[in-house]
Amino acid sequence: MSTSFDNAAQVLTPPEPNLPYLRTNRAGEMRLDPGGLTAGEDGRIAALEATRTADLHVDATDCALLPGLVDCHTHLPFAGWRAQEYEQKVTGVPYEEIARAGGGIASSARALRETPDDAVLQQAADLATEMLAHGTTTFECKSGYGLSRDGELRALKLAAELRARVRQQTTRTALLAHAVPEGYTAKTWMDEVEAMTPAAVDTGASALDIFVESIAFDVEDLDRLGKLAAGAGVALRAHVEQFSTMRSVPVALRHDARSLDHLSAIHPDDIGPLASSNTAAVLLPGAEFMGAEATAPARDLVDAGAIVVLATDANPGTSPVFSLPLIVGLGVRRYGLDTREALLAVTLNAAYVLDHAHDLGSIEVGKRADLVLLDSPSEHMAYRLGHNPVAAVFIAGQPAYVRSDAEWRITPAP
Repeated sequence: MSTSFDNAAQVLTPPEPNLPYLRTNRAGEMRLDPGGLTAGEDGRIAALEATRTADLHVDATDCALLPGLVDCHTHLPFAGWRAQEYEQKVTGVPYEEIARAGGGIASSARALRETPDDAVLQQAADLATEMLAHGTTTFECKSGYGLSRDGELRALKLAAELRARVRQQTTRTALLAHAVPEGYTAKTWMDEVEAMTPAAVDTGASALDIFVESIAFDVEDLDRLGKLAAGAGVALRAHVEQFSTMRSVPVALRHDARSLDHLSAIHPDDIGPLASSNTAAVLLPGAEFMGAEATAPARDLVDAGAIVVLATDANPGTSPVFSLPLIVGLGVRRYGLDTREALLAVTLNAAYVLDHAHDLGSIEVGKRADLVLLDSPSEHMAYRLGHNPVAAVFIAGQPAYVRSDAEWRITPAP
């Protein structure tokens, strides 16, 4: 079935075709012009104009039409929640202290271990439905709560099974070095990581990930994981400089990391090299806000030419946030991003992190017609903080979510 999107007030398009990413200091070249488009029967964008002969018509009057939003940093699937820890944090207990007392990642690992597969998958599928209603058409899944060889591989297999339960496209990242399990040192656990890497890649993981922090792993471990990723033919990603300045960036850049995530405590000397590289800077304002963390120097990264990305960090502890429009609002306010910078950060540049920019992340002829229709101009996404502006979501050109008050916009051809 073909679908025509008619009379949109804004259509977000890139400055040129076939870009793998766009450095965020060029975001002003993104266009937000009136127009329409047509999705063909093959689920791909057939034309950057409306078509009278389409089977389905979408009245986009007064609306913005965006590429489907891409969440490139989530910790789905997981089990349970950690609301009590949040109360501890807001009343002054540092996350490091919570973690050392058996909370944090260890708490989620216990919950995952004790929860049957179907219950884990049902919770994740319910959250994916919530994400779809907020415009997310592609998202990443991470392991990391297994904290054993069998546990990590189980988490990756559950992530693979989740793909069959959700409307969105998903990817899998093996966050094998998330925390040091009881009975191990960081070094002996890295031996386990090396041993399980082939099996993790066999489950479909497209990247290896690590948490570099004073309570987790150090830069030597990061260097080792970079070599493992290269040997396995997958991308390196890393949680770095969240609480401490570990000087992870130079090490990760030597391994051509696909992304460095968090960066709240990045050393000023590392901003320039990161910005001039092909490594994306994935910023997580939800975690910063919920944890009262330092604010990443987003404006410095943008102005230096970095590939800046925004993501939810959706997880049960430090960022139980699943709405990319909310993340856009936080990013605009906390980082001083403008609308185009923020939209670029959750579309094309986020798709680049997941190695899907060839097919997703921008409105271009030939790309998959994953699209989001907002109920207002795109500037309202950040301005009306807390309001969900998503009127409808389309995956491969077909309606995947339609808000009840927007149903009138979608009609079959007469």
